[in-house]
Amino acid sequence: MVRENEIRENEVAVTPPAPTDAGLTFIGRISTPWTSRMETPRQGRHDGPVCRIEIFEPWVAALKGIEAFERLEVLYWLDRSRRDLVLQSPASNGKVHGTFSLRTPVRPNPIGTSIVVLEAVEGNVLLVRGLDCLDGTPLLDLKPDRTLFKPIAPPQPGDFQTGDDTPKVHYCQKA
Repeated sequence: MVRENEIRENEVAVTPPAPTDAGLTFIGRISTPWTSRMETPRQGRHDGPVCRIEIFEPWVAALKGIEAFERLEVLYWLDRSRRDLVLQSPASNGKVHGTFSLRTPVRPNPIGTSIVVLEAVEGNVLLVRGLDCLDGTPLLDLKPDRTLFKPIAPPQPGDFQTGDDTPKVHYCQKA
């Protein structure tokens, strides 16, 4: 497993451009059992430990109705991740993959995402299972799992577009 600032065989780091402000606001903080990337699971498990997501004021009111959902999508800022690798060797065997073909936390904009199981809501705190981030990770956003969500707003024309009248393009990697 890679150490925090290690460059493995054939990995490539670049000097990223100076950051510009995207206007993001951290809306909360995530508490997990993990304080080191070396201990953190690579993917969250729905039978993993219960973790806490604390929502800050003035965003607490935005939790209204969230208890109706079994699963949530959690977006968070991987604030302790490096941001300069474009080629990575996750197996430490010299074979490299482009950062955008991996779910690594090491990326230009280190946004993490997990689908979690919502166990309970206690005021401004959500108890969830399925996270894979370090203790103290800043929270960017919460959304109902899109596979469970049905829009509340009236339908609009794009909701029914299937793409049948456009040429077929296949983007998925074949096994």
